[in-house]
Amino acid sequence: MCGILGLLLHDPTVDCAPEICEGLSLLQHRGQDACGIVTCGPKGRFFQCKANGMVRDIFDENSIRKLNGGMGVGHVRYPTAGSFNNAEAQPFYVNSPYGIVFAHNGNLINTSSLLQYMDATAHRHINTSSDSELLLNIFANNLQQTGKFRINEEDIFTAIGGMMRQVKGAYACVAMLAGFGIIAFRDPNGIRPVGMGVRRSGEGRDYLFASESVVADSSGFTEWDDVKPGEAIIITRSSVSRRQVVEAATFAPDIFEYVYFARPDSVLDGISVYRSRMAMGDMLAEEVKRVLTKHNIEVDVVIPVPDTSRVAALNLAQKLNLPYREGFIKNRYVGRTFIMPGQQMRKKNVRRKLNAMALEFSGRNVLLVDDSIVRGTTSKEIIQMAKDVGAKKVIVASCAPPIRYPNVYGIDMPSRTELVAYGREEEDVAEAIGADMVIFQTLPDLIESVRHLNPSITRFDCSVFNGDYVTGASMKRTWRASRRCGRIM
Repeated sequence: MCGILGLLLHDPTVDCAPEICEGLSLLQHRGQDACGIVTCGPKGRFFQCKANGMVRDIFDENSIRKLNGGMGVGHVRYPTAGSFNNAEAQPFYVNSPYGIVFAHNGNLINTSSLLQYMDATAHRHINTSSDSELLLNIFANNLQQTGKFRINEEDIFTAIGGMMRQVKGAYACVAMLAGFGIIAFRDPNGIRPVGMGVRRSGEGRDYLFASESVVADSSGFTEWDDVKPGEAIIITRSSVSRRQVVEAATFAPDIFEYVYFARPDSVLDGISVYRSRMAMGDMLAEEVKRVLTKHNIEVDVVIPVPDTSRVAALNLAQKLNLPYREGFIKNRYVGRTFIMPGQQMRKKNVRRKLNAMALEFSGRNVLLVDDSIVRGTTSKEIIQMAKDVGAKKVIVASCAPPIRYPNVYGIDMPSRTELVAYGREEEDVAEAIGADMVIFQTLPDLIESVRHLNPSITRFDCSVFNGDYVTGASMKRTWRASRRCGRIM
């Protein structure tokens, strides 16, 4: 999972880098491994700064001052199962044709055949194991086939449409052509999010592309509009052109965006993330009530695992008329755990990240509410922490169903055997993580909690729960593709 951002200011004499940096900080939750900004000056020259690390660590006053130009592209990268090389920090750049900068969120699943095509037919060198660089070179190769000294919007739409017919997988992308403008496009299934905002600036307008609407809200951009599946948008200082470059397939945004990844103050594809998590809590409350009644168990207090489960936990507690308490204090300067490379590293980071308050746990039957249970390492440590400070029973309620299948569209869940729910029933999962009981949200309830906010979306990608990949890819092929790429964006 990554965050992407593109900005074009009406006034080319104003540098856009400070605003891109601010926008990337708002997308930091989408990636803490690496970040980068590339800007384009008035004469078409690119200025770049990118490296491993957080936005606050890479960009200071001095580095931002060197990024000149009124349009640019930014990226924050999610930690991966593979390479942490600085070379894989984005945005990527190719000088031929025309000079292209490229930022990608997602994951391709047909990289083997694409790499062969790049080598044998296009004769373009791919320098990293990142499929983002591969995607950029396919786009660049399609543009080069025009053979033109100068290209226009029609050429760009044709190149993107051809690329979409060549690649399979999830991709939301922002690109910049030297001295021309910025571009955004989205895969035909709309698996990963990207949208556009507009802001008045003197006699003209500034334009923004971003993964989430919160960036537009904070910077005064309005008229937020999601890029449609299979659509491309080209923005120059003189025009805005948008076109459906391929026929949209089944629109199926990844439901995990609403469960975990997106900020609650964002709206994705017309759905408030905050409202969807409220609904998840309401739906989960009914399942919790049913299961606890069946087993004749009483709960004393509801405690969320911070931060993404807070909204759902509060609604669940209100629905069940139970006390809601903050039992864990979070160290906000430690990154996510389930995306860390290696179980021991994740285990160590849980204790660094959270501290349990005995006052809220001691002598109580506790209902812990979490957004999801992935590998189980984090859950196991959290449950043990609760018991160490005196909890009588720890029951875990998950806002998501059991995750039993790898995610091949951009989340680091590449192997089924790494998932704690793989091959296990709920009782076995509880035993594996040390809980007295585990209660999962049902998949129909999860879907309804999101879908009711935008009934026009008839399907979500729920492949991590049911193994039904919206692109039609087989499990064996997609697993190999994700491992081969050596990174999950």
